[in-house]
Amino acid sequence: MHRRCGWELRTAQERAERPVDDGVRGRAPVREVVQCTVVLQEAAQAPPAPRQAQWLSGQPYTLPEDAVEWVEALAALRRNVTHPRIYPFREQVARACERAALALRAGAPEPGQPEPDGS
Repeated sequence: MHRRCGWELRTAQERAERPVDDGVRGRAPVREVVQCTVVLQEAAQAPPAPRQAQWLSGQPYTLPEDAVEWVEALAALRRNVTHPRIYPFREQVARACERAALALRAGAPEPGQPEPDGS
């Protein structure tokens, strides 16, 4: 589209510069002016869907459902810190564990105080 518009503009200028006596350019008024306008829009791409978490075996990962399963999951993490899929991210995992530990401690009731659920 751009090439054609450019070609039309260049050739129109060349024709306009030729003398009328050559017979290429006439004395008749211009019948119409053609102008090309091209609007390009960038297609909006949806962000990729989050990847489902998986065990190292490739099985889908689900969160532990109770305290015993959480303790087992953390023990498995402790045993696998040298695994190639975990080791490069050990600092990020350690910071996440530290934040989780702080949240657990902050949410724990003081001895002698009732549980948060009112029991």
